[in-house]
Amino acid sequence: MSVLGIVISLLLLMFIAFRGYSVILFAPVCAMAGVLLTGGGELLPTYTQIFMKGGMGFAAKYFPIFMLGAVFGKLIEETGLAKSISHYICTKLGTRGAILSVVLSCAILAYGGVSAFVVVFAVYPIGAGIFKEADIPKRLLPAALALGTITFAMTAIPGTPQIHNIIPTTYFKTDGYAAPVLGLVVGMGMLVFGMMWLERRRKKAALSGEGYGEGHFNEPEKKEDEVFIKPALAFLPLLTVLVSYFVLTKYVLTKNMYDNLPADQMNELVSKYGEGFTNAAPIWSLIVAITLGIIMVIVIGHKNIGHGDKLKVALSAGVSGSLLAIMNTSSEVGYGTVIKSLAGFEHIKNGLMAIDFGTPLVSEAVSVNILAGITGSASGGMSIALASMGNQYYEWALQTGLNPEFLHRVAALASGGLDSLPQNGAIITLLAICGLTHRQSYKDIFMVSVLIPFLCTFGAIAFGTIFNLF
Repeated sequence: MSVLGIVISLLLLMFIAFRGYSVILFAPVCAMAGVLLTGGGELLPTYTQIFMKGGMGFAAKYFPIFMLGAVFGKLIEETGLAKSISHYICTKLGTRGAILSVVLSCAILAYGGVSAFVVVFAVYPIGAGIFKEADIPKRLLPAALALGTITFAMTAIPGTPQIHNIIPTTYFKTDGYAAPVLGLVVGMGMLVFGMMWLERRRKKAALSGEGYGEGHFNEPEKKEDEVFIKPALAFLPLLTVLVSYFVLTKYVLTKNMYDNLPADQMNELVSKYGEGFTNAAPIWSLIVAITLGIIMVIVIGHKNIGHGDKLKVALSAGVSGSLLAIMNTSSEVGYGTVIKSLAGFEHIKNGLMAIDFGTPLVSEAVSVNILAGITGSASGGMSIALASMGNQYYEWALQTGLNPEFLHRVAALASGGLDSLPQNGAIITLLAICGLTHRQSYKDIFMVSVLIPFLCTFGAIAFGTIFNLF
């Protein structure tokens, strides 16, 4: 009965997310429903002492990343740098490479640390223009945007400054460059197979005489005399984030940076900041890197944004946007913390941990995918899974001689699979920006952002396990 109560609670959360209701409001409701159905404790103490502590603990740890990332993305958008980058790539590849140009524009911005929402806002107008010029059905545009934004650039490529690549560092004592070969191979698979699917769909549409189409909603206005910042300057903030993050992670703010301190000094630091405080080194690196990127954006784009009200509004909008994102994810983590505290969860955890195949990677990938799908959130699902079972996966890896870096990369990859089901907020927003519906475009979004990443991740795990590559 306790397991059934948890399952009902999870299905309720999934239904609410699918219907578009606020997770911030209803995650605690679903958590309390789980408590009632399982008889797992007192409601009010569970809410204040478990839900709130779990959710706010996540917010306390990762809020700077959400906030600085949102500010960086908003400034990139408002200064016109993001549009300059996408315009440059689309112009260079031309109409023959229209789909690839949209995918690469999104991927470069996402890998440079710009949030998915900002990437779509920035690339959509140019992508729609080049799709129209190439006479490619507009219904394929959301899938191209999704492929470049929420797949390989978000989870696979080592060093991506997205939150999905940072969360696993806390649990597995790794950094953002964990398992680089696995990440690159799976990421390339996502890109290649995603492009193959979209090009196949484009050719099929061309053979049937289908073009861009007419009567579309939310068509971007064409600006004849729009001036773009020079590409060499537009790319600088992204390069600043990537280069500084690499240098800081590998040579300055490393997890071993305090190892040579005398014992008394180290004990003093531990007493002040707590055990394992150096595990936050990857977060410190990203905080500094994004801050440097923000400064670079303001320096390069100051003529477009100025130092007065426009800059003030952009900064405020970035901070406000980050609050919604962090609170959504924190509420999902708080929900997971409550579910983790219920007796029935031990049975669920044992069932997931029993998915063996001689490696913890399969169990981890299944767990993260399922929870990301239920919550409709890549970061939320991964956080719940790792908070509940991350320590067990880490110990399992050490017992079997598996490098924890593979745990890190698989967790990140798995977070970008079933998260993109129809109820996902990013998918709903993406379609709204493009002026299209699930009926028109979700089939292609599903292929490039759900099925292909899912198959690439499990395919890589199976291949590596069979040939003893891990």
